[in-house]
Amino acid sequence: MKIPMSSPDLTDAERQAVNDVINTPILSMGTHTPAFEQTFCRLTGAKHALAVNSGTAGLHLCVRAAGIGPGDLVITTPFSFVASTNALLFENAVPIFVDVDPQTGNIDPQQVADAATKIQKYLPRRAPFDLSASTVKALLPVDVFGQPAEMDTLNAVARQHGLTVIEDSCEALGATYKGRQAGTLGDYGVFAFYPNKQITTGEGGMIITSADKAADFMRALRNQGRAPGDTWLSHTYLGYNYRLDEMSAALGAVQMTRLDELLSKREQVAGWYAERLAEVPGIELPYVAPATSRMSWFVYVIRLAAKIDRAAFAKRLEARGVPVRPYFVPIHTQPYMMERFDWREGDFPVTEDLGRRGLAVPFSGVMSEEQVEYVCQAIRAELF
Repeated sequence: MKIPMSSPDLTDAERQAVNDVINTPILSMGTHTPAFEQTFCRLTGAKHALAVNSGTAGLHLCVRAAGIGPGDLVITTPFSFVASTNALLFENAVPIFVDVDPQTGNIDPQQVADAATKIQKYLPRRAPFDLSASTVKALLPVDVFGQPAEMDTLNAVARQHGLTVIEDSCEALGATYKGRQAGTLGDYGVFAFYPNKQITTGEGGMIITSADKAADFMRALRNQGRAPGDTWLSHTYLGYNYRLDEMSAALGAVQMTRLDELLSKREQVAGWYAERLAEVPGIELPYVAPATSRMSWFVYVIRLAAKIDRAAFAKRLEARGVPVRPYFVPIHTQPYMMERFDWREGDFPVTEDLGRRGLAVPFSGVMSEEQVEYVCQAIRAELF
């Protein structure tokens, strides 16, 4: 049996919606994008939702809207996909990394609080700018693997120090924290819709906020800087082509009508894994924090005991038709980050430990119980 790493969950309704758009002359900047945006306003209660062509684009626009620029400091996590940090580097801001909680992998609120008050202790060894006069402008937590960060504590720190909070919920659509929707817990929230996400538009993302001026500014930036009142070839700001096309928006709108179904199917698959791997020695299962009132399963990441050779184990699973992936490679150990800021291995030990031991197994809402059983049998057979 060959198991796919992930698969989108699509029906004829999504295919028909895309086909309907293709049969019109309007493939961009039509009515489907605002309709898709409204599904997020209804879900989250946010005043504004802005569709963009990727989660990365959404994070970048939030960084611009927050007024973050060259030499500004932003507290964030090294245990994430690189996009959360890249969005800062696009504006020549300086990421201030702090380590993460060893159970959830989310940013450690106590270290955030310490960094906000003792910033010199957390500065990188090297930076493209003189940081002696730089100040912390923002906090960018990531809802890792579909679990919201400890946002009440983080927001308290942000309020105390006057920081803008950009919540990277690109992996956490539909998750709830103490009953509140992920993405709504900061000043800005961002979701992403790559094919392995809870919903997909192929590529795409969504920003939510209730800040009127910021929303207007980001709408202009995503459309080459064209502000309200500008003519077709007039551009008030330096902007980008971050728009979402109409086919993707139509696909996403149908996916959003199925959101609870999609999340429930992923919960079921996660449950099958938990049942079968709970008593397997050498494996640590994902931890769901008490404050997470609903986990939005993005991936299913197990952690191997330190004594297990992960690379050799992964190779043996691949030979059985079971693809696996390390999750994550810590951002501060990426070559361009080490070169620019002189981060080194050993700087963030919890992040590095999770990066060494984490292994994502095949996961999607369309997996069958038979496929999960096959994966788990392969894991048990190759561990011993």
